[in-house]
Amino acid sequence: MFEKLVNTDKELFLYLNNLGSETWDPFWLAITHEYTFAPLYGLLLVLIYKKRGLQSLVVSLIIIVLMITFTDQMTNVVKHSVQRFRPCRAEGVMEHMRYIAARCGRYGFFSGHSSNTMAAAIFGGLILRPFYKKAIYLLMIWSLIVAYSRVYVGVHYPLDLLCGLTFGALSGFGFFKLFVYIAKRRGLPTF
Repeated sequence: MFEKLVNTDKELFLYLNNLGSETWDPFWLAITHEYTFAPLYGLLLVLIYKKRGLQSLVVSLIIIVLMITFTDQMTNVVKHSVQRFRPCRAEGVMEHMRYIAARCGRYGFFSGHSSNTMAAAIFGGLILRPFYKKAIYLLMIWSLIVAYSRVYVGVHYPLDLLCGLTFGALSGFGFFKLFVYIAKRRGLPTF
């Protein structure tokens, strides 16, 4: 059963990856670049400051740094434990795919881009939920688009993305709960 799942994952990767075209390559390379969405993160921080105040912003920043460090390092631990080669390094796959990424790391399970962006989406969406009820959905869509970009450029399988997104969602929710706990202890406005 596991082998069938892995084969289906490879087939789905090849199908999705080969949908790409040179016309769209610059767009997806921009989407997958880690600094493309710095303005979005900046906007989220400005909104937290405007709606929740300076103390909440400082607590949020500390928690965000901890959250991204946690998701990033856990991703690396899992990658080096599982040791599943990225599609761009896997024989039987790399010969049939489009590869446009700047570099191809060694291991890909699970996706750090997916876990980090989904953690940020859930955390930011929940922090701002009392003021912007639909923001969490827009942030989750953004995270899914970033995740798909990793298949498009040829560095992750769909299962890498699914597991990364799930881990990110759980992490974002857990760190949001930590924010609520600290906010209550410090007498900051909560939900």
